[in-house]
Amino acid sequence: MSRHRIALAMASGVASALLLAACGSSNDNSANTGAAAPASSAPSGSGTPAATGGMGMVSTNMLMAKKMSGMGSVVTDAKGWTLYRYEKDQASPSMSMCTDDCAKTWMPVMADSNVQAMGLQAKVGTLTRSDGMKQVTLAGWPLYRYMGDTKAGEMNGQGKSGMWYAVTPAGKKTAMASGSGSTGSASGASSSMSGMPGM
Repeated sequence: MSRHRIALAMASGVASALLLAACGSSNDNSANTGAAAPASSAPSGSGTPAATGGMGMVSTNMLMAKKMSGMGSVVTDAKGWTLYRYEKDQASPSMSMCTDDCAKTWMPVMADSNVQAMGLQAKVGTLTRSDGMKQVTLAGWPLYRYMGDTKAGEMNGQGKSGMWYAVTPAGKKTAMASGSGSTGSASGASSSMSGMPGM
């Protein structure tokens, strides 16, 4: 019976330690002024990535062209998620203006080692964001994935706020199809995302 009590006491102690550790590690961003500097381009091999500061982050090692019904060809990541460009960004030199809350909704696509291209007509590159992370670019334009796309092949971010567009294999913005928030071959509602940052 004493073994049972010892095991119970040990389990209780471990659970308490884990609980205290979880309470003690908070992501306090109170020092963040909300006015982060835009990301700018830098040589590919410089620096070590820093913490993402609460920003949504996705990575890929492949960009590829994919035909979408009613939209032509768009660029996707290795898993088929639609990639977007932001009209406030800059292509030459590459610069991302989507930081802080914007980057939680429009997740910067980070380079997972050397990014390969399949079926693209524009140059794939990277830029170093203000947080030190390497973001993938196409024809100089920083690339993003939209939080409102819930599965590969959706294009719910197309035309959002007149600033966000799926990117073509040439690095251009995809022309609007009838009705914004297109999903290509499947239908999808994006109204639940309308109150989120960057909408």
